[in-house]
Amino acid sequence: MRQDKAAFIRSLSQGRAGRLPLVGGRLCLNFVNTSSGRGTPTHKNHLVSYGDLLAWSYHAGALDHRTTVALAGQAQKQPVAAQRILSKALKLRETLFVIMTGLAQRRLPSPAALKQLNEVLAPSLRASRLGLDGDGFSWIWRPDSPSLDLPLWIVGRSAAELLTGDPLERLKSCAGIACGWVFLDTSRNGRRRWCEMEVCGSRAKMQRYRHRHRI
Repeated sequence: MRQDKAAFIRSLSQGRAGRLPLVGGRLCLNFVNTSSGRGTPTHKNHLVSYGDLLAWSYHAGALDHRTTVALAGQAQKQPVAAQRILSKALKLRETLFVIMTGLAQRRLPSPAALKQLNEVLAPSLRASRLGLDGDGFSWIWRPDSPSLDLPLWIVGRSAAELLTGDPLERLKSCAGIACGWVFLDTSRNGRRRWCEMEVCGSRAKMQRYRHRHRI
């Protein structure tokens, strides 16, 4: 009998990667948000193992159960290769962080950043094909044994789709102190400021309250 989702995620990772809030609005933005507080004493990185990467990918809907199990088995047999892919994932995450936060501040990405993203996209194009999905179409990954790189390819494809198809003026960085999470503001009035009102928004309110009432 298949494990329930929570138990399956725990079997992959004991960290928070498989439990992080998915508030970015796009897969690639949620991937960027696997780290917070960059450059501050409260910096947190939730991808410290390949198992964390798989746990997050399954949790975020990038991978299905069968593919995740297959990749976990490969990683167990090829730990050095899995560690190498994790390093590539962290590099991709920081590249996307620079691109997305720059766009949130109305700055175009550098050629170097786009080159790094394209280095992930190139193999993903070779590993996928266009296929029927119900009454529409979607990208289908090769049916043979999945590559350890697959989570990166899926995130890279998500980033390309966001950059070419979404309203980039709605890209924002959370205004929370030492947060740094990014999101696509889909609110009607476009005035969303926080990744989560209940977390960063509440902290900001509390800070303003303390500032007003300090002696």
